[in-house]
Amino acid sequence: MTRAGRDAHIIFFEEPVFRQAEHPILELTPRRGGVLVAVPVLPEAMRVANQAAAQRALLRELLSRMSNEFGSMELLFWYYTPMALAFSEECACDLCIYDCMDELSAFRGAPPDLIERERQLFARADLVFTGGSSLYQAKRGRHAEVHLFPSSIDAGHFEQARDYSAADPVDQLHIPHPRIGYFGVIDERMDLSLVSAVAELQPSWHFVMIGPVVKIDARALPQRPNIHWLGPKPYQDLPSYLAGWDLGFMPFALNEATRFISPTKTPEFLSAGLRVLSTPITDVVHPYGEAGLVSIVSSPDEMVSSAAELFRITDRRRWLGSADAFLSGMSWDVTWSGMQELIDHLMAKTRQGAEVCVA
Repeated sequence: MTRAGRDAHIIFFEEPVFRQAEHPILELTPRRGGVLVAVPVLPEAMRVANQAAAQRALLRELLSRMSNEFGSMELLFWYYTPMALAFSEECACDLCIYDCMDELSAFRGAPPDLIERERQLFARADLVFTGGSSLYQAKRGRHAEVHLFPSSIDAGHFEQARDYSAADPVDQLHIPHPRIGYFGVIDERMDLSLVSAVAELQPSWHFVMIGPVVKIDARALPQRPNIHWLGPKPYQDLPSYLAGWDLGFMPFALNEATRFISPTKTPEFLSAGLRVLSTPITDVVHPYGEAGLVSIVSSPDEMVSSAAELFRITDRRRWLGSADAFLSGMSWDVTWSGMQELIDHLMAKTRQGAEVCVA
C-alpha cells in the first residue's frame, strides 16, 4: 500500500469496531506512505441487519469528501474479502481488483454467504491476484485475469535480526536456549498437539510463541514450562525477538484452513537468518523445501531429529548465501511493479473505450 501510495491516494477501509455511540462515525488516521486508514465506528446496540447500510453510508460520505477535495479522479476498488461487497457493491468504480490471499470460506466461523459473495466478486472484478501457487491453481479457471503474486518480503526490516546487538526484549530475556520460535496468528491453523508433543519430548528446548489468539479458546493452548505464549507484538519489534531465536518453526495443522495458505513468514524467517522447520504445507514444500531452505517435518519425532541436526550445524555461511540468493528476487517493489503494470494496461484500455464512446 505504501508503494501504491507514491502515485495514488490510498484509503484502507477497515473492519468496523463497536462502541457506545449514538450514531455511526468514520475515524480517519493518516499512516506513512500516504495511506489513510478509515475505521467505521458503529453503535454497540446496532442490529446486524443495519450494519451494512451504516457502512455504506460512511463509505459514500468518504468518497464524496475525497471527490470534493481532489476533484475528478479514477477510482479503484481493491478487495481483500468478498464480504466487503455488502456495503460497497452499489458504488461505481473504474477498476475492481480482488486480491485473494486465502481461501476464507475454509476458515472457522466463515460467514455462510461468503462463497456466494466471492462468486459475485469474481463477476465484478477486472483483475484477480492470488497470494500463493496453490490458491492460483484453485482460482485460475474462474476468471480470465487471474495472476500469481506470492508472498514477498520487507528484507531490510527482518535482516536487522542478523546483526541485532541490543538486549533481548524483557519478556524473552530470561527464556533459556535453545529457543525455537513462531510468530503469527494463533488459530485453528496451528497444530497445538504437535507443539505440545515436541515440547514434552524435549523439555530443555524452549518454544517462544508470538501472536494473537483468535477463534480458538486460549485455555486450549498447551501449558508447559518450556512453552512461552508472549502474545502479539508490534511489527517493528519482531526483529528484536527473532534475533534471539535459534530456529524458526511453522507448526501448521493439515486441514481445510491450511490447504491453500502461503505463509509470508517463510521468507521473513529466512531473511532474519533463521533456519526453519515446517509441516508439509504445499506452498512451503514447493519451493522452499525443495530448495533445501526449510526442513519439512510431519511428526513430533521428525521435528526433534531435524531440529537436533540443525543445531549441530555451526557454519551457516553457505546456507545464508543460498537463502539470500533465493530471496533476491522477492521484494514488495517487484511485486507492486508487476501489479501496477497490469493495472495500467487495463486502465489504458478503459480510457480508450471511454474516448470511443464519447466520440
